[in-house]
Amino acid sequence: MSDRTPATAANPDNARASLEALRAEIAKAVVGQDSAVTGLVVALLCRGHVLLEGVPGVAKTLLVRSLAASLELDTKRVQFTPDLMPSDVTGSLIYDARTAEFSFQAGPVFTNLLLADEINRTPPKTQSSLLEAMEERQVTVDGTPRPLPEPFLVAATQNPVEYEGTYPLPEAQLDRFLLKLTVPLPSRADEINVLARHAEGFDPRDLQAAGVRPVAGAADLEAARAAVAKTSVSAEITGYVVDICRATRESPSLSLGVSPRGATALLSTARAWAWLTGRDYVIPDDVKALALPTLRHRVQLRPEAEMEGVTADSVITSVLTHVPVPR
Repeated sequence: MSDRTPATAANPDNARASLEALRAEIAKAVVGQDSAVTGLVVALLCRGHVLLEGVPGVAKTLLVRSLAASLELDTKRVQFTPDLMPSDVTGSLIYDARTAEFSFQAGPVFTNLLLADEINRTPPKTQSSLLEAMEERQVTVDGTPRPLPEPFLVAATQNPVEYEGTYPLPEAQLDRFLLKLTVPLPSRADEINVLARHAEGFDPRDLQAAGVRPVAGAADLEAARAAVAKTSVSAEITGYVVDICRATRESPSLSLGVSPRGATALLSTARAWAWLTGRDYVIPDDVKALALPTLRHRVQLRPEAEMEGVTADSVITSVLTHVPVPR
């Protein structure tokens, strides 16, 4: 546990320092994934959820576990498999023979940080069990809604859909994720660093031995979120966000552009990034910095564009190039 007092944690400047310290703590276990770490912090500030995509073995799970170890928050992990049932995630009613009554047995979703590992390895029925939790922050079992703890964040990992044994996430569930972060293969220098750490005895299953400790908690998040909410957004920036999203709807490469919900998400993540970088106002560069992770999973490519090698990232990058930037 941390020795920070509530009064210290409630200070916005100290809250920013604590959240920035998350990067240093996570770096004790994970090498060279700074953009993914930043995305996770932005999601915490925005009360959003994160989808991490990458091939097996690039430390997606370790990244989320390291985040959890760096926070004074309750965390649980669910390994998604083809035979996982919705009740295994949300919980179910259990009959107690002694009292002759049913009682609710809470599932792992009742936590602050839920690691949904390999979410696309389970069928859509079980994937959809998270929909209500992610959007409404509650779980309804037998007609009774049960609120989830605050804060609540789902950090889901998935392998690319072209791998065997995966079920693509439906558009309705993809839209529940604030950010989709790609976790790439490390550079040669980073990979050498990873091997050197393992040669020195690093054990990814023992983060405490690696020196990862809690540096931020719920009070920091509360203070930081209050400060982010006060970050000013000019009419020009709002118009810029809308123009970007409208341009995706007119792209000949896309059958589905960004919805107004996506525009709201982009404005939210840009505000969080502006605050993290030490400003109380949003500039166009904040919008550009978060456009790809916020929008890439909210568009749908036309089949012919996909066959030509066009990607969602390339379309959004093109849009950012052509939409006029406010002065």
